[in-house]
Amino acid sequence: MTLKNAINFFESLEAETSRKSEIKVYQEFIQIITSLEKKGLSENEILSIETELDSLNLRSNPLRRKKYFKKALSDFQKYLKDTFSLTTKGYYTTFYGGLGLIFGLLFGVAILSNLERSLGISLGLIGGMVIGSIMGRSKDAQAKTSGKML
Repeated sequence: MTLKNAINFFESLEAETSRKSEIKVYQEFIQIITSLEKKGLSENEILSIETELDSLNLRSNPLRRKKYFKKALSDFQKYLKDTFSLTTKGYYTTFYGGLGLIFGLLFGVAILSNLERSLGISLGLIGGMVIGSIMGRSKDAQAKTSGKML
């Protein structure tokens, strides 16, 4: 499936449905593919991406469309991340924010537990999320300047 065919396919799926959650998935696919077209990738890289789109078996008619295409989208994003080091906007912010929550929870339980238990956990979660989000934003900015963001 060529990139143009994929865009047309997702636009037709978007026109068919009225569910907002499905439309968001289709729009994200369209956004990623159009930004790939604008990237100026080599012919071999485009062929590799088109092969991956074919392997996702997008033309099948699944029973649960949203779930199927959401999984296909995450598989496609993982492929782009692993193969070309391309990430979507906010990828690192989300990733580091989650890591910050985990470490903030550990910090709140282990270190801030001398405060009231729930207060220590709350402060740890908030602090971890803020620090993780800041680190993720800086990593997203680095990816954008190096041209690795879609």
